[in-house]
Amino acid sequence: MNDFNVEIKERLIAAGTNVRLKHASNEFMKASIEASYSYNYHWLGRPIIQYPQDIVAMQELIWQIRPDVIVETGIAHGGSLILSASMMAMLDYCDAVESGDSLDPQASKRKVIGVDIDIRAQNKVAIENHPMRNLISMIEGSSLDSRIIEQVKHKVGNAEKVLVALDSNHTHEHVLAELDSYAPLVTLGSYCVVFDTVIEQLPADTYDDRPWGIGNNPMTAVNAWLPHNPAFEVDRDMDQKLQVSVAPGGFLKRVLA
Repeated sequence: MNDFNVEIKERLIAAGTNVRLKHASNEFMKASIEASYSYNYHWLGRPIIQYPQDIVAMQELIWQIRPDVIVETGIAHGGSLILSASMMAMLDYCDAVESGDSLDPQASKRKVIGVDIDIRAQNKVAIENHPMRNLISMIEGSSLDSRIIEQVKHKVGNAEKVLVALDSNHTHEHVLAELDSYAPLVTLGSYCVVFDTVIEQLPADTYDDRPWGIGNNPMTAVNAWLPHNPAFEVDRDMDQKLQVSVAPGGFLKRVLA
């Protein structure tokens, strides 16, 4: 495995200068967004509006970090919550196998916290009736409401390992405020993943019906936030690995306490 991991590192370095690969990735992103490509997938029965590459990336991070808590802003149909919860359940199972203890799903200390300003009734019912429901808490309200932020902090408590994913309103102002509010919850070695930074790299007319666009999106928020928050840095290896992703430059790793 050491040799294999070294080879991966070498491939990622090469990918960074692979003009043909980058061009193909960019063209695919533009064409696939026009075709609503990310709306075609489910995770354990719930629609998950993510690219397969980003789904795999989140799986890798969750396995690597083994978080006690995952905080997600933006719920939609709940597929991302179910993904996170299923990975947490798998971690519980692996912990039980390694320790030789029996697995009690009801006793899990791991949890996934989802925040959304509008949790649609049919989605809430579907999530509450899903087999992964015991690991999920949903909070309805603006992710920037101070009362909501305090609820999230209370639920996180003194968890030793926390991962955060931001995927709600994609305007610069909103994401910048979310970073200020939720990134501090991220523990050393874990990540704050900011989705839809790709908006900055798309044609200007891609989101004519939305309040975000070129110059006003998650990437501009990340670029404004990072210089004042040296505890985080962009995981460029993740960018080179994925190539096709809605979160280029959005995988922020906490490197300082």
